Amino acid sequence: MGTPVVVNAQCALDSDELVWRFEPAGGPGGQHANRAHTRAVVTFDAATSPSLTESQRARLLRKLGPVITVAADDERSQRRNRDLAQRRLVQRLDEALYVPPPRRKTRPSAGSVRRRLEAKAQHAQRKAGRRRPGQDD
Repeated sequence: MGTPVVVNAQCALDSDELVWRFEPAGGPGGQHANRAHTRAVVTFDAATSPSLTESQRARLLRKLGPVITVAADDERSQRRNRDLAQRRLVQRLDEALYVPPPRRKTRPSAGSVRRRLEAKAQHAQRKAGRRRPGQDD
């Protein structure tokens, strides 16, 4: 059992569930870029993770799919790219697991109803003023 990776107050993953891969970063950069495997790619299988509750699993599957993959090749160091990739994964999972609070029904205030009706009457009066005189519909 690995160390926990905390996503939020309700969810923490076991670090053994994260699959790491390191690749050449690609792009220009000479000898170092062509030989060093500094690009960090982390994969998390949400469909089979024992760390998730059923509601969390369903939410992740709906929003991100069964397998979540994040990569980082911003830095020259494999360690810093690994940290970046893990932070990005945690951020994506946290955003996907966020449940917005339920909307509460509210009623318009008496003042807003009065202002709306006054504006409506004023608009109707303005339109009526544009009609030809003597035409009663």
